Amino acid sequence: MSQFENITLTREANIYFDGKVTSRTITFADGAKKTLGIMQPGDYTFNTDDRELMEILSGTLQVQLQGESEWRTYRAGSSFEVPAKSSFSLKVSGLTDYCCSFLR
Repeated sequence: MSQFENITLTREANIYFDGKVTSRTITFADGAKKTLGIMQPGDYTFNTDDRELMEILSGTLQVQLQGESEWRTYRAGSSFEVPAKSSFSLKVSGLTDYCCSFLR
């Protein structure tokens, strides 16, 4: 889905790692939330409270989920899930566009 209908967009950006990762939060009528963002090349680690689905819209990155030793590569058109109350590390090799869905 490349377009969302009937949403509320939070004007202020979520800014991480000195502006190298940014996103905007959208909220749907049923209360579901997503963020749409951009990551510049770099290495990052995020903590999560909720279970998340990360969809890679463009670019390529490597992901290591908490407790795993293996790095997995994800490209445009692919996605991965992150368990609640965990963390994940990223190695972003080029400008990457993403959509993060907070799963219930």
